[in-house]
Amino acid sequence: MAENLKGCSVCCKSSWNQLQDLCRLAKLSCPALGISKRNLYDFEVEYLCDYKKIREQEYYLVKWRGYPDSESTWEPRQNLKCVRILKQFHKDLERELLRRHHRSKPPRHLDPSLANYLVQKAKQRRALRRWEQELNAKRSHLGRITVENEVDLDGPPRAFVYINEYRVGEGITLNQVAVGCECQDCLWAPAGGCCPGASLHKFAYNDQGQVRLRAGLPIYECNSRCRCGYDCPNRVVQKGIRYDLCIFRTDDGRGWGVRTLEKIRKNSFVMEYVGEFSGWTTPYRVGLKRRQREGTVCALQGLQCDSLLGRLGEQIITSEEAERRGQIYDRQGATYLFDLDYVEDVYTVDAAYYGNISHFVNHSCDPNLQVYNVFIDNLDERLPRIAFFATRTIRAGEELTFDYNMQGGGGRGPRAGTHDDLGHKDPFPRSFKMLLLPVSYLDSWTPACPLGVPLFPATGPQF
Repeated sequence: MAENLKGCSVCCKSSWNQLQDLCRLAKLSCPALGISKRNLYDFEVEYLCDYKKIREQEYYLVKWRGYPDSESTWEPRQNLKCVRILKQFHKDLERELLRRHHRSKPPRHLDPSLANYLVQKAKQRRALRRWEQELNAKRSHLGRITVENEVDLDGPPRAFVYINEYRVGEGITLNQVAVGCECQDCLWAPAGGCCPGASLHKFAYNDQGQVRLRAGLPIYECNSRCRCGYDCPNRVVQKGIRYDLCIFRTDDGRGWGVRTLEKIRKNSFVMEYVGEFSGWTTPYRVGLKRRQREGTVCALQGLQCDSLLGRLGEQIITSEEAERRGQIYDRQGATYLFDLDYVEDVYTVDAAYYGNISHFVNHSCDPNLQVYNVFIDNLDERLPRIAFFATRTIRAGEELTFDYNMQGGGGRGPRAGTHDDLGHKDPFPRSFKMLLLPVSYLDSWTPACPLGVPLFPATGPQF
């Protein structure tokens, strides 16, 4: 038996750091893990739990990595070399003191509630950092993803799976394109109009990769059967997200949002809306819907939910499945459903569970992203890929938004002329976007961004 196991290896379930911590706990040297007598008693700060000042000397209650809370110790500042953790601790402390007492100077002793908040904040940061690492490990695109929450204690969504391409549900078939272009230079010398010309449409991009078609016209990119290579100017959406983006917690009650960390030029591709295709036969639609329920009407605006809906998925599904999910979403007062209505309203993308960073993009009546229908390896006009392009130059640090009432064909839904945009409160750690209006308001209601109050209060932190 032992002879049959020669050359076999088994992955360790513990990380490198965890194994090092075990060595230090057992006071054992292990050269293979880099633990020697010289660094056996070097300990790493996981986070800081409390603060006090005695005779002008600052002390911190330290949670040591790999050790239980009961082993935390008070240490003078000169013993701590964790500059980044110290700076973040004081930044969180000052921010919370300003919020509570309108002053930033720390007292000599922290009250228990303030110390507990700082511990919860430190745990949240660790959870968000792990989630950020998971997102970047799964992404196949160039642009990096960062995560930040400087607003509350909510952690990562409990039910969200990052994907890079559409998922296809049962009963739906994506037919792969049979032919490709024979162009030597698709932009300057297209043979037969290249792939767009073969479908009787115009070439979509200029030499900088910026879309030059008006909204509503389809984009036909070169496909896997084309002679042109990866650098072809007619391969833009298929290259994925090129910009570094940040998932951040909004400070005005709209839950999570997305901001760009780089300047984005006007008409540039930003991201694709990916999820689960579904066959669609009922009037549950992304955008403003009206549902009468116990004297209120939900004006649903959106694509975000983290509850039981989150377990339903984002992929292509059948009409019957879409009907079932729409009824569940309606009962919950939420929707992640994006209609593919370029030629006919047959299929829908459901983003409740599977999705990419577009899952977190908020609504605006004055958006900086525009929807375009894109066809690459599948030319079925009922199943376009949904791409977002910048409607104007977007500055670094600016939030990305699109109008949830945009039609799949590129049209725009109702726009607000006077109302401010209001988003959503989180009924769950990842939320759906909605507002409530009294039924009596319908008499004078116009399809714009309405004012209202959230249906449910936000929940507490989830780590």
